[in-house]
Amino acid sequence: MSSSITLQKLAELVGGDLAVGAPEAVITGLNSIVDAGPGDITFLGNTRYLSALKTTRAAAALVPADLDGIEAPAGLALIRVANPTFAFSSVIRWFGPPSLEFAPGVHSTAVVASSVVFDAQTVSIGPHVVVEDGVTLGEGTILHAGVYIGRGARLGADCVVHANTVIKDRCVIGNRVIIHSGTVIGTDGFGYELVKGRHQKIEQVGIVQIDDDVEIGSCSTIDRARFGRTWIGEGTKIDNLVQIAHNCVVGKHCIIVAQVGVSGSTRLGDNVTLGGQVGVVGHLELGDGVMVLAKSAVTKSLPAAGAYVGYPARPLMEGRKMMALPARIPDLIDRLRELEKKVAALEGGGAKA
Repeated sequence: MSSSITLQKLAELVGGDLAVGAPEAVITGLNSIVDAGPGDITFLGNTRYLSALKTTRAAAALVPADLDGIEAPAGLALIRVANPTFAFSSVIRWFGPPSLEFAPGVHSTAVVASSVVFDAQTVSIGPHVVVEDGVTLGEGTILHAGVYIGRGARLGADCVVHANTVIKDRCVIGNRVIIHSGTVIGTDGFGYELVKGRHQKIEQVGIVQIDDDVEIGSCSTIDRARFGRTWIGEGTKIDNLVQIAHNCVVGKHCIIVAQVGVSGSTRLGDNVTLGGQVGVVGHLELGDGVMVLAKSAVTKSLPAAGAYVGYPARPLMEGRKMMALPARIPDLIDRLRELEKKVAALEGGGAKA
């Protein structure tokens, strides 16, 4: 953790241009636009916060390089960068706590089978970890306390598996994969057949394959395939509390937000985004670049890139219109009653005549 930095050094740290402010001025902390105070640096990651920037008490702010006409308080230093949100990560690393270091080696309470292949000079195996027969661990991989690795599983280099995570038999994990606490990789898929009035289990003998640079949040589950593989593509990021069912294929660089459920044998293309609490029916295909907004239900394949919303999910504008219709029902009922009264009055007048 560092206590201070000059504006000039800070601009160099984030790869930006000090557009306003004295290079020798000192920054001593960081905070949000709303909560920042004297000596703090903040950032403008979204133009919806432009009004907050006008009243911030921060000493400096990272702002988009392509944003003109910024109205800011007198004395607020501005550092222009290509991507303020991403650049602010460097600021966090400067002022934040130091990264925890995990010494290579095997903790005395860990249980590691004799057939496990790993380099004890680079791999860190924490307290109460269990690593079963036939496992391979790549260089620099860290297993935190209480992790379980099943028979024949393979983990690549520089993976981080957080406490109490389970990776079951024969699953294949790529390089630089991060799996957060409580997640289970490779549990049986949910497969049953109704035979003579009883649900009979269908054996699930496939694997889960997770490619390089994937990150999976806490308490998520990715089921093994019935046969073949459930496959998570390179660079995909999965939030907490997500369920990916058996034989699903998730493409590269997808974003899957919390409480999403994807049913079995569904295929997601590359760069697909599923918002919070989206549900996807099984055996569907979502094309590259599909974005499904929060709380939507996908009941049929969506091959074309674009945004979808609703229950069932429809193209964005159509879906929004359908979602707005129920709010008009009380007004429509009132209008219908008025029409009924007018019709009744006309019919009554006609009868008297």
